[in-house]
Amino acid sequence: MADLSMKRYAPRSLYARAALILLLPVISLQIVVSVVFIQRLFEDVTQQMSTNVAYELRYLRDAVDGAPTPEAARRALEALGRDFDIGTTLPDPVPVTGTDRRVYDLSGRLVIPTLTDELGGVLGIDLSTDDGVVDMTVDTRHGPLRFRFDRDRVSARNPHQFLVIMILTALLMTVVAYLFLKNQLRPIKRLADAALAFGKGRSVPYSPRGAFEVRSAGAAFLDMRARIERQIEQRTMMLSGISHDLRTPLTRLRLELEMLDPAEAEPMRRDLDEMQQMIDAFLDFAREGAVGEPELIDPTDLVNDVVEKARRAGGTVERGRIQSAGTVTLNSLAVARALENLVGNALRYGTRARVSLDRTGRALVFVVEDDGPGIPVEARAEAMRAFTRLDGARNQNRGAGVGLGLAIAQDVARQHGGVLRLGKSVDLGGLRADLVIAL
Repeated sequence: MADLSMKRYAPRSLYARAALILLLPVISLQIVVSVVFIQRLFEDVTQQMSTNVAYELRYLRDAVDGAPTPEAARRALEALGRDFDIGTTLPDPVPVTGTDRRVYDLSGRLVIPTLTDELGGVLGIDLSTDDGVVDMTVDTRHGPLRFRFDRDRVSARNPHQFLVIMILTALLMTVVAYLFLKNQLRPIKRLADAALAFGKGRSVPYSPRGAFEVRSAGAAFLDMRARIERQIEQRTMMLSGISHDLRTPLTRLRLELEMLDPAEAEPMRRDLDEMQQMIDAFLDFAREGAVGEPELIDPTDLVNDVVEKARRAGGTVERGRIQSAGTVTLNSLAVARALENLVGNALRYGTRARVSLDRTGRALVFVVEDDGPGIPVEARAEAMRAFTRLDGARNQNRGAGVGLGLAIAQDVARQHGGVLRLGKSVDLGGLRADLVIAL
């Protein structure tokens, strides 16, 4: 369960996952180094330097407390201040009270408590007036004593520079690594695009590039594509030859039927028409939606053409909800053939059909509904297999078929990156077929 929850939040694209793999170690290393750096330099070193200065300040304060008069204390401070390089003022006319530091002064949060604890009697410490100077006032027997000395004596000079340099270097290396990684991922993206195009019935130019493993996968894809194209071509040629050979005797039979009595010849003529329809269905299935090339069309016009053809053929077909989808690129001949098969099935097993068009996200959904008996849920997957006829599920009195209508529509949907879904029509009560075409 934990693994599934992690997958939910993981990026879906290869670029994003590669960037995550690249950034996680860098960010983790930055955090670890920053923590160690702050602990060692900002805390240990700063505390040690502040303690050393506190010893000198204590010595000066003790000298003041040991002097008999304020004048003697000032003379002692003048000599000791030069030796320790610490400015002194006794008495302090404007004593520093409280503590103050800048927000970004990280080392100041250790300097102030260290001096206060080690020295004692501190009235105030100011680190905000000047970043390079420490101003503080302590209490003595001769009045408040001002100390002023360089900030470098209690903390490292510009300690934040290390963090800035480390972050800038990490960003620079991240950019370089990203550019290198992008160059390595580009061949994989080209391979994915070529495979996606081939899955939609298009063969785009592709040559293997990149690392050895990517080249091997690309070469395997080219071999597979060539083998599939040869198989499709051979199957189409075989079925086309069979169809051509069968049309000749069918034509002779039609001519012979013309010489017979019309009443006696009518049943045989219907059988010949049915055989002709079967041959045409075999050829449609053999092509697998590969007729024509993708073109820029308006799907609304395609739906209108299919509906008008079905009406001219005597079918009761109505237009449902038509959502404008603008112009899209798809194989109009293949999609039209799939819709014609779905409408033909709807009219064969029902009395009327309805064709609708919807657009959801990055897909077109052609919906064909009828008022027939429908297909049970458990038999819908079987119904989309080639040469499958569900005699118990659909009425065969309306005409015979070879069980290829749904299979052809499913192949067309797959070649456009979509799917064929079967369900129950809420309005008409029969079968609902959703032909989903990815854009």
